[in-house]
Amino acid sequence: MAKKIKNIFVQGPISPEFIGESIAHHSKKTGIGGHSIFLGQVRADKKEGNQEVEAIEYSSYLEMALEKAHEIREQTFEKYDLSCMHIHHSMGRVEKGEICLFVFTSSKHREPAINACNELVERIKKEIPIWGKEILSNKETNWKTNS
Repeated sequence: MAKKIKNIFVQGPISPEFIGESIAHHSKKTGIGGHSIFLGQVRADKKEGNQEVEAIEYSSYLEMALEKAHEIREQTFEKYDLSCMHIHHSMGRVEKGEICLFVFTSSKHREPAINACNELVERIKKEIPIWGKEILSNKETNWKTNS
């Protein structure tokens, strides 16, 4: 029986309260000994003409993105001895300084959690069809390239 495909997307920024609640829910899971968390934040990068990034507008080909995210999740669970894995990525507008990506892995020991989290972030950036349009201080837009 195939696992249900989880929706990793949230509208707008990922709130500190949501992140805190996610962490707090794991305190009752006493077989976990290590967590690894990555938070991606929108930077106020300087662009040509001394314009600053004010926000990023995220979009995606949703069905394809969710299928790819599911594939990455399954492969990561197979590769690492994890207790839990959570991936949340913003859609829509996220202002500079706000969180747009939250990856949270847990395991009995720290090493699998850390390694899985790092690999997940790299794969999300490279493989999931998510696009970011930078909105600059002069209201012009730029398509963002991941680095």
